[in-house]
Amino acid sequence: MFVKLQEEKVFKDPVHHSIYVQDVTIWNLINTPEFQRLRRIRQLGTTYLTFHGAEHSRLSHSLGVYEITRKIISQFERSGYTDWPQEERLLSLCASLLHDVGHGPFSHSLEQIFHTDHEEWTCEVILGDTEINRVLREVSDDFPERVASVIRKTYDKPIVVSLVSSQLDADRMDYLLRDAYFTGVNYGTFDLDRILRVLRPYEDKIVVKESGMHAVEDYLVSRYQMYWQVYFHPVTRSSEIVLRQIFRRAKELHKEGFRFAFLLAPIKHLLEGSLQLGDYLRLDESLVQTTFSEWANERDTLLSSLCRRFLNRQLYKYALLEEQDEAWLADARQEWLLLGLNPDYHLEVDNPFDSPYDIYKPEQKPAGREKPPILLLNEREQLTEISVKSDIIRSIAGIQHGKYCVYYPKDELLPYIDRLSKNTREKLSL
Repeated sequence: MFVKLQEEKVFKDPVHHSIYVQDVTIWNLINTPEFQRLRRIRQLGTTYLTFHGAEHSRLSHSLGVYEITRKIISQFERSGYTDWPQEERLLSLCASLLHDVGHGPFSHSLEQIFHTDHEEWTCEVILGDTEINRVLREVSDDFPERVASVIRKTYDKPIVVSLVSSQLDADRMDYLLRDAYFTGVNYGTFDLDRILRVLRPYEDKIVVKESGMHAVEDYLVSRYQMYWQVYFHPVTRSSEIVLRQIFRRAKELHKEGFRFAFLLAPIKHLLEGSLQLGDYLRLDESLVQTTFSEWANERDTLLSSLCRRFLNRQLYKYALLEEQDEAWLADARQEWLLLGLNPDYHLEVDNPFDSPYDIYKPEQKPAGREKPPILLLNEREQLTEISVKSDIIRSIAGIQHGKYCVYYPKDELLPYIDRLSKNTREKLSL
């Protein structure tokens, strides 16, 4: 059921210039409390501590993904492609708009500590007792479940899923451009208009016209650069480590029965692992930052010092390692103990290999969370996986060259520098 707004709504946007809303359902979804909550969650988590401009929100990204999806569908419909199921237009737009509605504050760090999943929470928001669910049910009783199945990648029309979740989807295209803009770098830029012009619906897939291969190469190289220059920046990794340590320490203390001077219900239930949807929707970065501000004065000196570090950007320093030296790490842990430091918190080795990323994986098959490969369509209507044709993509596909970094509180080590072994001083460049 398509109900058009009497007058088109337009959002000004620094990436797409204008975002157009024509459907009553989309407009109503944007104005729900659950979607507006995304204003209070940063798109790039702790990256603002490295790139000061990275303050953009999950809401702005979600609007951008919606707009790219709208442009793709509009192009398909204008061109009269019969392989595009026009009846899926509203479903695709709703799924694009809502794909991140289940993100929590600093979501990926939170997920690692508390073993949560933002896609599962997204489906709970869509299917639960929420304004979003009520808006979707105005379309049809089964519409919320259909939107959730697109998020879960189980919808019976893969072409709809691939708009939101593939290796060349609206989500990735928006966040690369948006993150590049707000971090002030040029790595993530690529020719979005050209890519949109060469996309084609074909046999329940979205494929790329072969003549547009070079635009996709540019997109994948941009993705490669953004990961190594922005997403895996060692200062950002340091801030993520401190953030995870705060939550890990709070979780330990709560389990031990520690009486916090300040503990709001959503944080308490988060530490207990008993979060319900209502509490989860109260979690945003304002609430977490307020909690950290209060915890900076807690009786537990480890928790309070970690919170002060995070709030005041007094992050751990890092040193690059050629490889993970287990023998040295064991010795360093003993040194830390002798100095009165906690090696479980004051010494951490990080490696981006551990992060769930890929630039492009041609071998992936469309099952579960895996994303289908990018396919080129030639003039004879033959499909070819893109890395077969592209030397550039073949050279970067699956590249893994992450560096080991050891993170430590340099300010707490300096008074004891003469008591550190020569090997440790050399490893840390002290």
